[in-house]
Amino acid sequence: MAHREADLLIIGAGIVGLATALEVTRRLPTLHMVVVEKENHVAAHQTGHNSGVIHSGLYYKTGSLKARNCVAGAAAMKRFCQEQSIPYEECGKVVVATTREELPRLEQLQQRGIANTVPGLRMLQREQLREIEPHCEGLAALHVPSTGIVDYTVVAQEYAELIGRAGGEIVFNAKVVGLSEDGATNVVETRAGTFRARYVINCAGLYSDAITRMTGVQTDLQIIPFRGEYYEVRPEGRSLVKALIYPVPDPRFPFLGVHFTRRVNGSVEAGPNALLAFRREGYTGTPPDLGEAMETLRFPGFWKMAGKHWQMGLAEQYRSWVKPAFVKALQRMVPELTEADLTQGGSGVRAQAVDRNGNLVDDFHFVHSRNMIHVCNVPSPAATASLEIGKEIVDMMAERFNLPRARSEPTVSHHAKL
Repeated sequence: MAHREADLLIIGAGIVGLATALEVTRRLPTLHMVVVEKENHVAAHQTGHNSGVIHSGLYYKTGSLKARNCVAGAAAMKRFCQEQSIPYEECGKVVVATTREELPRLEQLQQRGIANTVPGLRMLQREQLREIEPHCEGLAALHVPSTGIVDYTVVAQEYAELIGRAGGEIVFNAKVVGLSEDGATNVVETRAGTFRARYVINCAGLYSDAITRMTGVQTDLQIIPFRGEYYEVRPEGRSLVKALIYPVPDPRFPFLGVHFTRRVNGSVEAGPNALLAFRREGYTGTPPDLGEAMETLRFPGFWKMAGKHWQMGLAEQYRSWVKPAFVKALQRMVPELTEADLTQGGSGVRAQAVDRNGNLVDDFHFVHSRNMIHVCNVPSPAATASLEIGKEIVDMMAERFNLPRARSEPTVSHHAKL
């Protein structure tokens, strides 16, 4: 089969790869661009198993890529949904302190949110909390009115439609099996044929580190998959939750703790926990993938991480095995919830980068090689911030590959549906 030619090839049709491709169609419309995706549809993995929250930017270290891109990205996501007629809701959320020990952390969270320019933050006393969430119990809470909900699969599908309309191409069933340089071009071998491309952007999500290593680039990071399991609140119990209810997070971990999330379809999820998956696409608790499990176990950073956080890991595993323990964690915020109110829900896998010292990489992380950009760590709030991350990546392209640097306008009106 003859090689196919492209100026730019993007690996992965999750929400970050698609947002990057969409930005390319706006900024660099003359580039011949191809997106390759190993599944037969977009948003097949992390994007399609997302909780659907439009995050506010509350949690992230001030000045980090996460903080900067999340606040701007949330606003851009809402504009995009408005102009593309995608259902979303700015429902707000409350972050609830249930013990006195959590009160100082809640105040610190408010200060971080203010520093990150999150709009409308308000500290609530118990009576004010009950006005917003009548069935929620806590000593105090932080109200975050800008938090929203959306279906990110629908968003990703709209990105893909706009990319196609602008002349970009998405090739499905195209798992990357080889990636190498040949002079000034890159040779990308896939199950759908071989491509030659001047530039490559690796947005492979759960396999971003594997694709990076395929090029011979060495990093001290490895993706460790964490599975998050959810319960669904039965219809008769949904009145217990009006919008989103979160606990005060443990600052040692990038996970937000089990919480309640109302979805745009009216359902309510409770969760997730955070379990080592030992399978990068292990959504349903299926047996470990032996090859991927051994890859994790051979990585020295895994054992250092396990040594630091084994107690948290055991507690998360216990909540997975023992439903009453999961319910008890939720009852701290909604005491009226009962075990009978919950039925088994879905699950997702978080591509968490870990370094050789066992540190959970907290910010977005990119690695560069000659004519490639590897997006090696873009966990939550990547979906919220996808339009802004796409701009960041195209800015990197422009700088590294000597391409035009002009940013697209902060609107999508020229792509809006008629």
